[in-house]
Amino acid sequence: MDTPTDFNDRMLSLGLARVSEAAAHASARLIGRGDEKAADQAAVNAMRDQLNKLDIRGTVVIGEGERDEAPMLFIGEEVGTGEGPVVDIALDPLEGTTLTAKDMPNALTVISMAPRGTLLHAPDVYMDKLAVGPGLPENVVSFDMSPSERVFALARAQGVKPTDITCCILERPRHEDLIREVRSTGASIRLITDGDVAGVIHVAESEITGIDMYMGSGGAPEGVLAASALKCMGGQIWGRLTFRNDEERGRAYKAGITDLDRIYSRDEMVTADVIFAATGVTNGSIVKGVRREPHFIETETILMRSKTGSIRRMIYRNPIR
Repeated sequence: MDTPTDFNDRMLSLGLARVSEAAAHASARLIGRGDEKAADQAAVNAMRDQLNKLDIRGTVVIGEGERDEAPMLFIGEEVGTGEGPVVDIALDPLEGTTLTAKDMPNALTVISMAPRGTLLHAPDVYMDKLAVGPGLPENVVSFDMSPSERVFALARAQGVKPTDITCCILERPRHEDLIREVRSTGASIRLITDGDVAGVIHVAESEITGIDMYMGSGGAPEGVLAASALKCMGGQIWGRLTFRNDEERGRAYKAGITDLDRIYSRDEMVTADVIFAATGVTNGSIVKGVRREPHFIETETILMRSKTGSIRRMIYRNPIR
């Protein structure tokens, strides 16, 4: 059988939404239960089951880890029925396991899909990330600038004062100097404890979220997922891999990355059209969390296609039998 050349993103998008919804349903039972691993595993199992119902020849390129580290949805795992388009899949079955376990905001189930060979195979290392929303000059901020210079440059581009800028940063000891410098400009900071995919997405809807720029280091796989979202919503993101030791450098070489100092733009992390879905597990600023009532369970999903720039927000109510 010949391999289909059409990505068929329009037809696959609703199937992708079902995948993220299933993972949210499964993990919702463990909100506030204090068991991060159980919540993550429930999401993984549900996401895998739904992926295997899609008519795709899919390969997980951003997943739960290497084959020997993750029994399901590991990097390189093949999913789908084995029929239909050949695709790359990036996923985080539960982005915010700690947020779920503690019933804190912005836990999501996240997945993106693109034609084979078009998603960066980011190793499980840290990535320095810098992101701003749509409608701004190209390269308005950069890694060549200091954090304070980025704030001033963005303020000039938006025609506002630095005190009107809000940055989103992961609250980590490694970011203490970054936080101090950003605050020295008069800009405000929204610190988040986890969930930097959601943190980056915030910049694409600043009128809703109040976030103008994202800065700081987090997981490289999450950087590819965030780039997938911004390719659909608009906005700019740059990522640069960072390594703590030779073992992490080895992961990069194994993933096919030879230039360890390269700065990746959004369109270098996601080189073709992509579809993206995220479903809320706990309430957040992007989507509402899972709502359970005596006779139904309700989720909200954001579903996006870069080809058309379409963004759907879907409420799914499923009877509990």
